[in-house]
Amino acid sequence: MHIEFRHLRTIQAIDRAGGLAKAAEMMNITQSALSHQVKGLEDQAGVELFVRRSKPLKLSPAGQRLLKLAEQVLPQVAALQDEFSGLREGSTGRMHIAIECHACFEWLFPVLEQFRRSFGEVDVDIRPGLAFDALPALLRQEVDLVISSDPEEIDGVDFIELFDYKAVFVAASTHPLAKKPYVEAEDFRDETLITYPVERTRLDVFSQLLIPAKVEPAHIRQVELTAVILLLVASNRGVSVLPDWVVREVKYSSDYVTRPLTKGGITRRLYAAIRREDREKPFMQELLGLAGKEARKLQAV
Repeated sequence: MHIEFRHLRTIQAIDRAGGLAKAAEMMNITQSALSHQVKGLEDQAGVELFVRRSKPLKLSPAGQRLLKLAEQVLPQVAALQDEFSGLREGSTGRMHIAIECHACFEWLFPVLEQFRRSFGEVDVDIRPGLAFDALPALLRQEVDLVISSDPEEIDGVDFIELFDYKAVFVAASTHPLAKKPYVEAEDFRDETLITYPVERTRLDVFSQLLIPAKVEPAHIRQVELTAVILLLVASNRGVSVLPDWVVREVKYSSDYVTRPLTKGGITRRLYAAIRREDREKPFMQELLGLAGKEARKLQAV
């Protein structure tokens, strides 16, 4: 038996109208065409779907089963059509974000909160990109945007500039290094360095300073949460290096000091990597625009 969507719509329309004439009018077809369609469906099923000579026209038990199927399937089909329409218009879709920057949660959440108000139908999710290879996942369409400070030449992928930031040394105000105008690689040799629990190559303090200088801190302590890192630093349990947007508030606290890394400072740039084909989607443009606005707020502080 071959059932089409039009068959389900027919059985539903006849049940609601209570007769072929009204159902045909609802479906904008002739009564003759509707009768032919019903006969064809009954021939396929091998059973009668309606109780003849009943007013209003009633469904047989077999017809009731088909009506139940129609009431289950047709709303799902309508929802799917709406979803496809939204995809074409760019008002719905998926925005799964991979973050290669552990501290990026600090500025990303306000962006997503604003995004939700405009594109509530877009499915948003965040995956820590440090747990897997985020850029290959972008190409495989497992994620839709990757936040990274390490752009690459990848066919079909655009790296869009978000903002520049400085990697900043943070220590307790009573720490001996607080007396220095800036810190250098050698200053870390006798220190406990508190970092996020990620590979060294993903941390600016290592990739931009310690590894090139071949300096190893005395101890490394890994901590998941920024708030806990700052708590440990304030307690003089170690020192840390964080993006300037993370420490923009604590630099005014008497418990901390912040210093540049090296005399000239270390500046990094954050990018949003997206598939080139997605760049013109309205919700993608909205998210990138909001990220740019949030970046300007951070730089103004």
